[in-house]
Amino acid sequence: MADVVNQSLGVVSGVSNAVSPQLSNIVIAILILLIGLIIGKLAGLIIKRVLNELRLDKHIKARGFNFPIEKFISNIASYVIYVIAVIMSLNRLGLTTAILTIIAGIIALVILVSFALSVRDFFPNLFTGLRIKLNKLFSEGDEIQIKEVTGKVIALGYLETRIKTSSNEEIIIPNSIFNKRPVVVKKKASKVKGKKEN
Repeated sequence: MADVVNQSLGVVSGVSNAVSPQLSNIVIAILILLIGLIIGKLAGLIIKRVLNELRLDKHIKARGFNFPIEKFISNIASYVIYVIAVIMSLNRLGLTTAILTIIAGIIALVILVSFALSVRDFFPNLFTGLRIKLNKLFSEGDEIQIKEVTGKVIALGYLETRIKTSSNEEIIIPNSIFNKRPVVVKKKASKVKGKKEN
């Protein structure tokens, strides 16, 4: 009977010794995640506050870009810390590098798809804007008609063109539209007179 009790105690002791390291690793991994989330959130808030003090968004808007760069940079910093915390906690659990490689690949794919979707209209607009400016297809002050919209070009940018209609409405047209639709260009009167005199 004593042998059975000793064997049972040996099995229980072996199980507790085997479970205890795994349980402690799980608890430590969860603590790493929680600390990483807290540090990531705090770092994001501090970076956003510092960039707000520098008035970075205001400087960017003054340059003609309407992009919340303060929020973007602070979010990136937070997410980098979150990813590091996840990797550290997975490493603590003893997961193989193959799992981490798969996770990194998925994250890279999501970032790549997000970037591709965010710039899909940027490059066509930019290339058309360059073509319009280099070939001098039309310029500010010219009157143009695209589809049913007619107006005077008041601003010609690399990404968009602003025209003012006869009813004094300002219309913003993405430059890529000029590749897709026929455009009627009526030059300014002063340009036409200058050409006739020569």
